[in-house]
Amino acid sequence: MSVDQCMRNLNQIDKELADLEKKLAEELKNEANKIKKINDISNSITKTTSASSYSSKMKQIQGYQNDLAKISSKKADINKRIADKRKKRLDAMQKLQKEQSNEAKKIEKQQKQTYQNYEKHIKTLTSQISELSNYNNGNRNIYSDETNEEYDVFISHASEDKESFANDLYNSLNNAGIRVWYDELCISWGDSLRSKIDNGLRKSKYGIVILSNYYINKGWTQYELDGLFQIEMTGGKTILPIWHNISKKEVQDFSPTLAGRMALNSAMMTPDEIAEELINILNLNQ
Repeated sequence: MSVDQCMRNLNQIDKELADLEKKLAEELKNEANKIKKINDISNSITKTTSASSYSSKMKQIQGYQNDLAKISSKKADINKRIADKRKKRLDAMQKLQKEQSNEAKKIEKQQKQTYQNYEKHIKTLTSQISELSNYNNGNRNIYSDETNEEYDVFISHASEDKESFANDLYNSLNNAGIRVWYDELCISWGDSLRSKIDNGLRKSKYGIVILSNYYINKGWTQYELDGLFQIEMTGGKTILPIWHNISKKEVQDFSPTLAGRMALNSAMMTPDEIAEELINILNLNQ
């Protein structure tokens, strides 16, 4: 039984328990009313009460006493049903707690597996970066496109998000005087994509990650993100996430690590406002 099913079962028991307690309260009120009527009739009997009136009053009292006996039987039945429901509620609560514990362990296991996968990716990326950085007899690899140019920020994004956001963000950052590594401007015809991206990652102080549904389903973006994680492990805070047309759950499913970070949102801030935020970060670190 899932956590949701356990919750629905517990809520149903609570509703049934509330109904029974309401019925018990009604019977108690009815019982008090009958007792009051018996007392009122008893108090009305005096020495001057005629025999016929006395007989009539005693019949009324007997009728109310019969009603009290029925009420007492109903109360006993309701109390028994309440006791049964409370036992069922205790069992349902224990099942819920067990399922919640199992769910928590499952999530912890998934997060641990995700972390292990990241570690594996990072080791692979470290090896690749090491190979790209090696020189044979003082000569550069023929596929290396490394330059001495430094960048303030690397924009990691999916190509499908260029028109809707990435291009505007680049223009705002560039207009603000921020040095940006952006694939359209930094990769030319015939260049090695991997070597260009690796060089851009190494030469950038920060990496803006535009998280979208397109981003989390692409291989190159995963490669770039792993590179940023590797750089961050040795150089401190590097990754600056921006959520673009994506929900918190989708980010959580993709990367619990990123979901736990403070992020900007393209739905709430303009590219110019995001550029101002980055300027503040750069000024603090200059």
